[in-house]
Amino acid sequence: MRVGYQGEGLSYSDQATIHLFPEAERVGFGSFAGAFQALANQEVDRLVVPIENSTIGSVLPVLDRLARFPVSITGEHLVQVRHALVGLAEATIEGIRKVRSHPQALAQADDRIEKAGWETIPTHDTAGAVRVVVEQGDPSVAALAPQHTATLHGAKVLIKDFLDRDHNTTRFVVLAPNGGRIAENANKTSMVFETAHSPGALALALTELGLRGANLTHLQSRPADQAWKYRFYADMIHPPGPEGVREVLEPRPATLAALQVLGTYPAAEIP
Repeated sequence: MRVGYQGEGLSYSDQATIHLFPEAERVGFGSFAGAFQALANQEVDRLVVPIENSTIGSVLPVLDRLARFPVSITGEHLVQVRHALVGLAEATIEGIRKVRSHPQALAQADDRIEKAGWETIPTHDTAGAVRVVVEQGDPSVAALAPQHTATLHGAKVLIKDFLDRDHNTTRFVVLAPNGGRIAENANKTSMVFETAHSPGALALALTELGLRGANLTHLQSRPADQAWKYRFYADMIHPPGPEGVREVLEPRPATLAALQVLGTYPAAEIP
């Protein structure tokens, strides 16, 4: 099996992929667009991508592609993210002027970076940011990345646990090119839907789902295919198995329009 992810080896996405598919061949891609296209082209059998972070919320480049690509969410995995500030061997905290990392990682330490007065340099990947810092050899530039990447690239950790919130955790999902049988322990469903453009439409939709036994855990509004029209991405916990899904979504709630189920899978345990 070939499993794709966005980033380089030793990144958080790579580590999540190893945990989920320890025997698989792992393939890193430079962008989310490339990773999704690889799954669509059958270059990989599965894709592991971050979809939500406890500090900054949804990973929008991933969320927006879920409705556009023929993929299905088959599982999820939570990773506690503990960024380290990594620099050259001769670097000092006082000498740092810029910090490189993936935009998501930079956002998770935005307050601390702003307080330090450093310029941010968005980079395609956390682990890749360390590699670039070492290759360029500028001691005034550091990277925000997993601590273990320092050893691999001959760099050093300047500050451990460099982040804004201690609970910083990223939720990764496993994507397959098509749906399959709903497992008996699958108790979480992700979906995207639209509602009528009328007062209270969203509230009515959420009320109807709640009355059917769904516990909404995530809701995100995003632009739809037409200008100034929006769709909603939602995650919900419900009774497990195929019967649990049917209780919530069959017949389709009258308040939901253009309903698309993105996948039903076992919910990860919150640490």
